[in-house]
Amino acid sequence: MSDTDKIFDGLLVLQYRAGNADAFRLLVSRHHKKLCRHAYWYTHDIEAAKDVAQDCWGLILGKLHTLRDPNLFGSWALRIVTRKALDYLKKEKRELQERNEFTRSSAKGEDTDMQEAKEQKLGSAILDLPPHQQQVLHLFYKESHSLREISKILDVSEGTVKSRLFHAREKLKSVLK
Repeated sequence: MSDTDKIFDGLLVLQYRAGNADAFRLLVSRHHKKLCRHAYWYTHDIEAAKDVAQDCWGLILGKLHTLRDPNLFGSWALRIVTRKALDYLKKEKRELQERNEFTRSSAKGEDTDMQEAKEQKLGSAILDLPPHQQQVLHLFYKESHSLREISKILDVSEGTVKSRLFHAREKLKSVLK
């Protein structure tokens, strides 16, 4: 997210705090799809992701006055979605394990193309990583967040994020060799 977008979000937060309800609607329209995608990454269920995102908007609305730096609205909202999605996963752990087993077993059959075989091997290697390393890889490579943003989203230090990213890369290198 660019600095301009962060500043614009900060302005919208301040306007909402000042009583402009349209500012909150604009925040929702700017971030709802992103929050749904982020929740979907954790839940792997479109309807559950929509429910998590909707629940988060209720929390965001209620806690918006506690946000210290309005320019950090995007990462603050993602942190809320992350926590809600993880709560959802705790409740649905058994079903999630069944889905992961199904996903692994439904991998493509005999691939003759070497690139597809490598991609499949990488995909299953990523699924074998611990969840905290999968999260960091997803946020860094798929969502293009900086290490600092990831540390705020996951509520861990930047050093922890770097360590998780390093160990995930090393495990993937060893699997792919």
